[in-house]
Amino acid sequence: MLVRVSVQDPKQIVSCIDFRYITDALTEEEAVDILVNAQEGKKRREDQMLKVGYPAYTTSCAWLGYPDQQLKQLCTDALEGGWTKFKVKVGADLEDDIRRCRLIRQMIGPNNTLMIDANQRWDVDEAISWVSRLSEFKPLWIEEPTSPDDILGHAAISKALAPLGIGVATGEQCANRVMFKQFLQASALQFVQIDSCRLGSVNENLAVLLMAHKFKVPVCPHAGGVGLCELVQHLILFDYICVSASLSDRMCEYVDHLHEHFVNPVVIQDAHYMPPKDPGYSCEMLESSVQRHQYPEGEAWKAAHEQMTKA
Repeated sequence: MLVRVSVQDPKQIVSCIDFRYITDALTEEEAVDILVNAQEGKKRREDQMLKVGYPAYTTSCAWLGYPDQQLKQLCTDALEGGWTKFKVKVGADLEDDIRRCRLIRQMIGPNNTLMIDANQRWDVDEAISWVSRLSEFKPLWIEEPTSPDDILGHAAISKALAPLGIGVATGEQCANRVMFKQFLQASALQFVQIDSCRLGSVNENLAVLLMAHKFKVPVCPHAGGVGLCELVQHLILFDYICVSASLSDRMCEYVDHLHEHFVNPVVIQDAHYMPPKDPGYSCEMLESSVQRHQYPEGEAWKAAHEQMTKA
């Protein structure tokens, strides 16, 4: 998919995008200009991605509920594997968050990147207060601090946290280009987190990538779950090669779960996404996995039902 889209003429790419409701933020002419300007150096960026890949960050080290020893071991393993960007889940208990963030920061050192993610836990004022208490650990961003639909709430949080050097990241629950337009217009986020499935198509994601570039907001996709890493790698590689031409403050989430179910699983090398070389969108699952997990007749569901019945 990446190769097919990247070789298209800018006008062909723009013709795939629905500009209804977003021309007050991005016109077709502006979109064409962005893609034309990015033609310079495109081959060099393609070669760079094929050689070293796109920078990734890990979410797998610091889920809520992990005991300290597990956190330490996972951080140690990740550091030895070349990871330099770490995300910590927060929001259940402030004092515990302070303790866990201190532990992670001590493990990864002062120069590696730390992000925090509240998964929509707080009201607006609570988010500002809570994250202010965590500012000593120098997080790059707070992710989903409040309701994913509250654009003005995110704007208020962004304004309050800006003096602390903490950005707001959101978008994984944002289902259309119009909401992203308003987030960008309101300066309500400093990191755009597209989701390859929440937005309705590649076409819709293209609109968001182009708007983010115009508003000078980096795109750092959400990529947890089943197959999202496989899908979103195509979008973020396209963004770098054909749109933004920048890696500044840019990285793509990686979760090390369930890749074994895919025909062409994502390849991570030295904490970088290596470009997929097989045709398609990397979304095909192994037939054996589909059969085993198909509801309600799959073996996995039957086994779960038997366990529940015995209990």
